[in-house]
Amino acid sequence: MAYLFKNCLIVADGAKRYADVLVKKDRIERIAPEISDLTIRHVELDAEGKYLLPGMIDDQVHFREPGYTHKADMATESRAAVAGGVTSYMEMPNTKPQATTARHLEAKFARAKKVSAANFSFYMGATNDNLRELLDLDPHSVCGIKVFMGSSTGNMLVDNETTLENIFSKCSHLIATHCESEDVIRANMRKAADTYGEDIPMDQHPAIRSVEACFASSSRAVELAKKHGTRLHVLHISTEKELALFGNKEPLETKRITAEACVHHMWFDSGDYARLGSLIKCNPAIKAAHNREAIVKAVANGTIDVVATDHAPHTWTEKQGKYQVSPSGLPLVQHPLLMLLDLVEQGKLDLETVVERTSGAVAKCFGLRERGYLREGYKADLVLVSPGKPSVVENSKVWYKCGWTPLDGHRFGNTIESTYVNGVPVYEKGRHTGLLAGERLLFG
Repeated sequence: MAYLFKNCLIVADGAKRYADVLVKKDRIERIAPEISDLTIRHVELDAEGKYLLPGMIDDQVHFREPGYTHKADMATESRAAVAGGVTSYMEMPNTKPQATTARHLEAKFARAKKVSAANFSFYMGATNDNLRELLDLDPHSVCGIKVFMGSSTGNMLVDNETTLENIFSKCSHLIATHCESEDVIRANMRKAADTYGEDIPMDQHPAIRSVEACFASSSRAVELAKKHGTRLHVLHISTEKELALFGNKEPLETKRITAEACVHHMWFDSGDYARLGSLIKCNPAIKAAHNREAIVKAVANGTIDVVATDHAPHTWTEKQGKYQVSPSGLPLVQHPLLMLLDLVEQGKLDLETVVERTSGAVAKCFGLRERGYLREGYKADLVLVSPGKPSVVENSKVWYKCGWTPLDGHRFGNTIESTYVNGVPVYEKGRHTGLLAGERLLFG
């Protein structure tokens, strides 16, 4: 099927302009100021007053399948993703079983091929004893290796120094790290328990998983990467202090050390614990407001290379436990573009930067083939946005299996109208079409 988008405002290669865009089968066939000479059968869509953008490529999500499907699964969460304009995702290995072998990794790919509404890839997880599996991994068919240098959901902590040296020195793949120092966190946790006993307040989370815990670990990762020439990607930067580790102005395609920010660290700050409590408990923690402000500025000026969600759902009941029981993580993949567009309206970002950090820069960072840009010949992963058309978030209307969002009640200034994955309309005007067009992402 062919689709002709008429009179839309596009963002292509860092610039805004008005254009018509022709999609034929799974590709962008033509971009021109006006397209009116078509002889092929097509559907014409009047997009006047709307943005046509490349779909977001989310390089960090947790869809919980296999093993934790009471929280989420690939079908439900990929449907939430496309409803939010996310057309591709890269999913984490801390499932059950953990994706730490080629067999378990390929099982996830096979499942996604059957049920995913969006394009997909999966990280292989590093452990203290699976180096051989990591070295045998095909770098063209998998997004990268995930190293937990701080423990999180699933307890995949890699804390053996010899193992870390081997991974950083011998693996040619992109290595994505969760950086928090376990020694610092444990010491802070003991202090909190001594002070509060079993009733640790949620607002102590950023004191326990502190700025120092993040910086100690991320600086160690950067040190190892510089020592061995590793392709390092540091995930979910949450502190102003860590920004000093990044900011190399060389082209992203040749950068060896890159950084990611997540939308919740650009949106919430420690003042929000009083209102939302455990609903915004995540690792690394949401911290004081000056960190949020610094991260937004770092996204704007390019110190931080890409923006993601770290979508990590848990059930409502699980999140209601006391501090030491309530799991860390929050569901976000349905609203990241709308969150960032609100920051555009506030004057903190511009539209071109949002598009680059969520799509083009991710494609460059991971060596992703033929995606991330509105270019002729590229895959037609597209999102149509109605600017100035408000949309209100309600728990009852989210697509997540967990059925809740920390954004409940927020009024966004824009609306996601429709999402196309490989040229197929998978989401239109608040409804899923039922079509599944997700493909395995290729790298190189």
